[in-house]
Parts: sequence; structure tokens; C-alpha cells
Amino acid sequence: MALVEYRTAGSPLVTGLGLRGHRAALVALDVAVMVVAVLAAYTARFGLASVSIGGLWYGLILGAVVVAWLALIAVQGGYDPRVLGVGAEEYRRVTRASLTLVAVVATASFLLKVDLARAFVAIALPLGWLLLLAGRLAQRRWLVAQRVRGRLTHRVLVVGDDDSAAAFVERLAEEPAAGFVVVGTCSPSDAARLARTLGADVVAVTASESVTPQRLRRLAWDLEGGDVDLVVAPAMTDVAGPRVMVRPVAGLPLLYVDEPRFTGAARVVKGTLDRVLAAAGLVLLAPLLAVVAVAIRLTSSGPVFFRQQRIGQDWAPFTVWKFRTMSAGAEDAWDALRAANEADGLLFKIKDDPRVTPLGRLLRRTSIDELPQLVNVLRGEMSLVGPRPLAVDPDAFVGVARRRHLVKPGMTGLWQVSGRAEQSWDEAVRLDLYYVENWSLSLDVVILLRTVLVALRGH
Repeated sequence: MALVEYRTAGSPLVTGLGLRGHRAALVALDVAVMVVAVLAAYTARFGLASVSIGGLWYGLILGAVVVAWLALIAVQGGYDPRVLGVGAEEYRRVTRASLTLVAVVATASFLLKVDLARAFVAIALPLGWLLLLAGRLAQRRWLVAQRVRGRLTHRVLVVGDDDSAAAFVERLAEEPAAGFVVVGTCSPSDAARLARTLGADVVAVTASESVTPQRLRRLAWDLEGGDVDLVVAPAMTDVAGPRVMVRPVAGLPLLYVDEPRFTGAARVVKGTLDRVLAAAGLVLLAPLLAVVAVAIRLTSSGPVFFRQQRIGQDWAPFTVWKFRTMSAGAEDAWDALRAANEADGLLFKIKDDPRVTPLGRLLRRTSIDELPQLVNVLRGEMSLVGPRPLAVDPDAFVGVARRRHLVKPGMTGLWQVSGRAEQSWDEAVRLDLYYVENWSLSLDVVILLRTVLVALRGH
């Protein structure tokens, strides 16, 4: 195929320096939150007193913990620019490093006979882990904003046939947060030369007939020493890292794809955490829930709670709980408003729904109306994170959309934090299925953190 050149993304030098500067800033941010965590733990345990243990000043121990933590994140690849800004892999690497630090601290304390205060360890490490995730989430939002403006991006040359290259370019354009700006498409024989000419720092090879094993190997040789990443895009899409393993066999890099995890120990852990966090949330939020209940009762007639039957895991029906946000009898007017529906598929949305009360608009904008579903989570009918349960006939779900019900529905989900007001039904199904088939605890943590930010922003 002939070269197809796209808009450029700035000079490669500026782009490269910008990415390295961002990585340095991320290291500084991680160090800052680690210092905050260990100092907070020290103050909570010892106050402002200067303490020594085993002849060692605690300040040296705090510094050693920070250095070890930073080194473990680096060893786990937490600063690899290829995982920054998109997906859950960045958070998984930070989590693995933090868990490894627990083992390192325990082992070092035993071997050096240093009896660290348990309260210090119990506060510093969990607090530091949460602050690291929060910091990473904040920097990711900043990075995504920069990438949307065309900064801190990777310049990508796409290699393959016309159809496969065009599909790949279209898919990348749908996710600017990944930071891949396509500068051109071409055939394998011209790729190395054009990569240098266009200043590409990534060459992405699509699955196509023109890309033979011999041409791919030759391309890898030609790119050596040029500081250009070679990326091979498989034909399978929407499969995340936890399900994928590459194993070399007879000189061939075989891509193993695990089955989605719908049962097993990980799901037991998820269910346990759901119920523990739901119970804690109900206790901590009890004053807020009481105030909202009284406000609903005083501002409009009707019950405090809205209850409706929804479909849960394996098509089991259950009653979902929400704070009432509409006037009494709102369901009776549904048929009359059906023609005003602004969504497609099985979604129903009216931007200025006349049935919503003034207080209801505030509750919806902040997602407070969803908090009673913590009761559904506590009862095991829902999860904190999962596909949202929809108020539609079960027979309306056809094709791949039926896979949404292989897991428990959630109070929030990947769809809800990915532009819930703008998503089409097909895109909503794609995001739900991505979550269903690629679930992990770290992805749940990311979605919950993003949900909090969305709710605070009222967007």
C-alpha cells in the first residue's frame, strides 16, 4: 500500500523530552505521597517525639521505607511510559510493589532484629498505597487532558493492509487518552525508512496478509537502535492484560488467552470486600442518608425510597433501592414520554425529564440517589462495581448483551465513568462486556476512585 500520511503530533524530540519529564514528575509525586504516608503513620503512633529503636533513629527507617518502596515500583515497571495513562496495568504494578514492600519490611525486621511498631506499619503501608493510587489517578487525568490537546503523545506509524490499517487507525482515534497519534500508514517493506522520515517512536503492525513472519522479523531488525517501539496488534480485541500471557514455543511468541473469571477465589474476595465496604458505608453515611430521607419527605409527596424489580446475576430478579427523585406516580407517565427518549437501544434518558423534582436533580447529579443500593450489596444481590441493572424485560437482551448477566450488577461500572451521558447502547454494551471479561480488583479500585471524582464534579 502507498504511504497515507496523517496530521503530525509535534517534533519527536519535544515529544520524547515531554514524556521523560512527565515520568520524572510522577516519581516526584510518588515520593511526596510516600513521605506523607510514613510521616502520618509516625505522628499517629509516636506524636512529635524523636524515637529510636534498636539503636536506629526512626527517621532513617522512614527514609529506607520510602527508598525501598520507590525502588520496588520501578522494578515492577510502574514508570514504564507504555503503561501510563490508560488501562489498569499501571495500578496493578503499584499494588504489586506495595504488597512486596510488606514482605520486605517483615523480612528486614526479622533479619535485623528491628521491632517496628505494628501501628506504624498498619497505617503507613495501606495509607501509602491508597495515596499512590489517588496520585496516579490525578496525574492520569492531567496526562489525558494533555493528550487530548496533542501533547505528550506517541507518534505512531501503522503497518498493514488498507482495511486492517484503517480499522486500527479508527480504533485509536476513539481513545485519545492512550496518546497514540497516527502519523501515517504503510506497507511492511517501507516501514523502517518511513518511521525515521516521519519521526515515529512507535511502529504498530496490524494483523493482515501482507505482514508475513519473515517481513515482521526483518522490520524488527531494521528498527534496532532507533529508539522505536515495535507493537504487534493481534486480531482479538477487548482482552486485557490479566487474561493474556505470551509464551515462546519453538521460536514462536504464542498468545495465551485465559477464560473470563466468573467464579473462584478472586470472586469470593470481591464478594467479601463488597459486603464489608457496604456495611461500613451504611454506618459512615447514616447521617447523610437520614438527612436526605427527611428532605425528600419534606419537599414532595410520596415515599422516600423508589423500589423497582431489576435483573441480576444469572437472570435472578431482585428489588433495587434508590432515593426517590421523581414526583409521585412518575412511572404512570412513562408511555407518554417514550417518544422523547434521547438514548438508543435499551437505554432511556431525557435530559430535562419533567418528572424529576428539584431535589431529585441534585441527588442525581451527585449520585446520592444510588446510595441505598448499599443495602442490595450487603444482601449479595449487587456488587459495588459491575454492569448497571436495567429496568427492561429480560427478553430484550439479545446476542452478546446477555453476557452482562454472567456477573452481579453494580452500583457503578466502567460504562458509568466513561461518559455515561454520551454513550450509545452499543458502546455501553462493549464497555460492560470488557469489564465482565477482564475484571480485576485493581480495575474495581480504579472505577471506584473515578466514580468518586465524577460524583464530586456532578458530571
